[in-house]
Amino acid sequence: MAIDISAVPKHIGIIMDGNGRWAKQRKLPRTNGHKEGLTVAKQIVKAAAEIGVKYVTLYTFSTENWKRAQEEVGFLMNLIKGHLRAEFQFYKDNGIRIKHLGDLSGLPVEVQKEIIDAINETAEFTGLTVVLAINYGGRDEITRGLKKIISQNINPDKITENDISSYFDVPELPDVDLMIRTGGELRLSNFLLWQTAYAEFVFSDILWPDYNKDEFYKDIEKFQSRNRRFGDVLNK
Repeated sequence: MAIDISAVPKHIGIIMDGNGRWAKQRKLPRTNGHKEGLTVAKQIVKAAAEIGVKYVTLYTFSTENWKRAQEEVGFLMNLIKGHLRAEFQFYKDNGIRIKHLGDLSGLPVEVQKEIIDAINETAEFTGLTVVLAINYGGRDEITRGLKKIISQNINPDKITENDISSYFDVPELPDVDLMIRTGGELRLSNFLLWQTAYAEFVFSDILWPDYNKDEFYKDIEKFQSRNRRFGDVLNK
């Protein structure tokens, strides 16, 4: 089966799991796994752009990742900061627009600046939108959104689902069609809890640094082989 270009998922979420285990298998520092993982992320983003995917959300750094060793956290922050600064030409060449999910205020000031600059500098690009989930947790996003609603003194009886999602970090972000998690784990890990209500899930045993364009397209083929009913019955 080949990918049906007319039916690619509009929004793909990716939990890029396995960087640390990949490095451990090779007796390398965990930081090596993260560097290799960044290279793979760039390849997958380009592959998504080539087939017309509109949104890819990458689980880059969760609200729980602060619990990791200080050295690893510091490395990841520097990796994010350096990548955003260095890859503008890549974004421009591929028409990629950058958005951010997560609590921006909880990040180091210099990382905040790089994220804001990347968003502003790519705002007019019309190709793939890459949403970087940095200092992100699904429960945290919902909690912060509800606090915004409460601050507006909106009548609770008038609140709709659309009202709630309009207070999320990227209000225009559509629901996830396909959620991919690498690394063999079978859980969502607090990622896009609201937006994955009717997502199709594909779990891969491949560690993220070993993931590639061919595997990505295979996972899209799996998505296209499924019958999405959104609560309706099959073969009415």
